[in-house]
Amino acid sequence: MFTDDDLLPLSALQHLLFCPRQCALIHVEQLWEENRLTVEGRHLHEKADRGRSESRPGVRIARGLPLRCFRLGLIGKADVVEFRPPAGAVPSAEEGGQRESQGREGAGDGRTEAGDGGGEVLRKRSNTLIPFPVEYKRGKPKPHDADRVQLCAQAICLEEMLAVPVPAGALFYGVTRRRLDVTFDSTLRSTTEDLCRQLRTMIDSRTTPPAVREAKCDNCSLLNLCMPSSLRTSASAYLTRSLARTTNTLPPGKEDSP
Repeated sequence: MFTDDDLLPLSALQHLLFCPRQCALIHVEQLWEENRLTVEGRHLHEKADRGRSESRPGVRIARGLPLRCFRLGLIGKADVVEFRPPAGAVPSAEEGGQRESQGREGAGDGRTEAGDGGGEVLRKRSNTLIPFPVEYKRGKPKPHDADRVQLCAQAICLEEMLAVPVPAGALFYGVTRRRLDVTFDSTLRSTTEDLCRQLRTMIDSRTTPPAVREAKCDNCSLLNLCMPSSLRTSASAYLTRSLARTTNTLPPGKEDSP
C-alpha cells in the first residue's frame, strides 16, 4: 500500500503507453508545452467537469470526481461517472425520478456533487448502483490501448474507494462524437497494473528514455523540447547546456556536445 505522498498522476499511464519519453519529460523532468491539440483536449475535459451533476431515469451522474487508489499508488479525476442499476435490476422511484438537468455529452455548468461532502453521497449510491466511468478525449479511437488503460485505472480506483465492482466504462471521442464501450477484462486489468509498476520504476529512477523519431511525434506538443531527430539526451540537460552557452559557462571540451 502507498501513502498520500506516494500517489502518482493517473494520467501518466496514458503518457507512458503512448510514449515513454513523453511520460518522462512531463513527470520526471517537469516539462510541458501546449499546442492546438492539447488546448482542445483541455477545453473538452473542462467542459465535461463543469457540467451539473444530474439524475436521469435509472442513472445518476457525477462530474469531476476525485479518484485515488492506494494499492496501485494513483491519484486523478474522472470526467464523468454514471451510477447505474445492476443489470436486470428495476430502478427505484428515487433512482428513476425526474431529470434534474438537461444536457448532452459535456454540456452544462455548475458544481459537481462529488466535491466537498460528496464522498458520503457516493458511498450511499454504491449500495444500489454500479459506477460506470466515462473519459472524454479530443480525437478519435486509437490503435493502441493508452486511453483504455487510463479508463481501466479509473475503474480500479472506484472499486477501491467504493468497494463495488466496476465491470465497464466508456470513452467519448470529440471528433466522432460517439462513445466507445470498454470492458475491464482480466487482460486489460493486468496491462494496467503492469504499467503502474513501470511508471513507478521510471519515476523512482529519474530516467528519461532516449528519443526515437516516429510519425506520432509530429502531433506531440513536446516536439520542440524532445527534438527526436537530433537529441540523444534529456531535454533538461539540453536546456542547461544552452543556457551555459549563452552565459559562457560551458566546461571546456563541451562546446560541441549535443
